Amino acid sequence: MSTAPVRLSIVIPVFNEEPNLPTLFARLYPVLDSLGRRYEVIFTNDGSADRSFALLSAQHAARPDVTRVIDFNANYGQHMAIMAAFEKVRGEVVVTLDADLQNPPEEIPKLLALIDAGHDYVGGFRLKRQDSFFRTFASKLINYVRSRTTSIEMTDQGCMLRAYRRPIIDAVVRSGAINTFIPALAYTFASNPGEVGVQHDERLAGVSNYSFYKLIRLNFDLITGFTLAPLQLFTMLALACAGGSFLLVLVLAYRRLFLGAEAEGLFTLFGILFFLLSVCMVGIGLIGEYVGRTYLVVRSRQRYHVREVIEAKE
Repeated sequence: MSTAPVRLSIVIPVFNEEPNLPTLFARLYPVLDSLGRRYEVIFTNDGSADRSFALLSAQHAARPDVTRVIDFNANYGQHMAIMAAFEKVRGEVVVTLDADLQNPPEEIPKLLALIDAGHDYVGGFRLKRQDSFFRTFASKLINYVRSRTTSIEMTDQGCMLRAYRRPIIDAVVRSGAINTFIPALAYTFASNPGEVGVQHDERLAGVSNYSFYKLIRLNFDLITGFTLAPLQLFTMLALACAGGSFLLVLVLAYRRLFLGAEAEGLFTLFGILFFLLSVCMVGIGLIGEYVGRTYLVVRSRQRYHVREVIEAKE
């Protein structure tokens, strides 16, 4: 093998992408070969139930000099799959890419151009998204909430086509984060972040592995992992409710003392009571999210288990 340092690492998480992998291989490697720099491609098989791992193993056999495969024993999620690859990258620059080809591999040089220009973190944002109206609207809403509650500035947090210089990757790995949103965490370590618009295509085959529930969980990780704003907003809401309730007590006491006993306001009181109870339940759930994340960190349980690593030895 060449003794020249690896300049570029491509990290690709894979979960049940059997229909997409042959086309990904056919398009990705020619793009990387044309760059004129030594590279490696690290695939993390995130507990796929189809033939994804067999296809990845065959690709390693075809290109053992540049292909490495990490095999999880179970499905731990996209971000843990990326984190496992981050712990093993050798490149000076690391690019993350999804396996579904919605972000074309041909867009990688756009990110590398900004990295070469001096940026240490480059995020892609999708141009003319080819997703459903619901997913597009939900993404815009979540981007808005994140921009209003955190200091993280990203045009499109859902785009996984991103490039990082090696010191940023090392900082992400050292953080030991359990539940985290990697692009946002990397942004906090960057000193000169940048963004570039990238093409967005329809998914080549299959369906998205991100269900609505997973998207909600991902954004809980994003918001609660980088800001205390939800707790502060809830505290202000609770104070406002307490002030309103105190005023209501004064009004009811006045009516009781000067107008006599009344029964007509009983259902109004029930409505106010139910509202206050719902506020308390939301607050308990919100506090539970933060406490749960603290518990996961304190427990220090292994984040994932690597069953096998397929790679050529230096």
